[in-house]
Amino acid sequence: MPIKPTEHEDEYFARLEQEMKKKIKEHKSKRASKEERENLRILHFMKCPKCGMDLIEIDFRGMKIDECSACRGIWLDAVEFDAMVKMDKPVLERLFNVFKE
Repeated sequence: MPIKPTEHEDEYFARLEQEMKKKIKEHKSKRASKEERENLRILHFMKCPKCGMDLIEIDFRGMKIDECSACRGIWLDAVEFDAMVKMDKPVLERLFNVFKE
């Protein structure tokens, strides 16, 4: 007996519904992770990775360097680090001597 297209119709729509639910779940998951990352960024912005206290921006030769207000740790962004690497050695030695106490 030949199979009529209507006999598999329920299976087809069940599969479509399952795929749509999966896409909706993935979308919600991505949106939640974006919101979670944004919340973490706000929570940790300008906080010392070592002790959690506030970071203060100090100026060194036109560069903004982050210094911890408590432990006096120095933190560099990727751009700041690249700029430091390109400096000549005497400038770096003077920079590190500034922060020694």
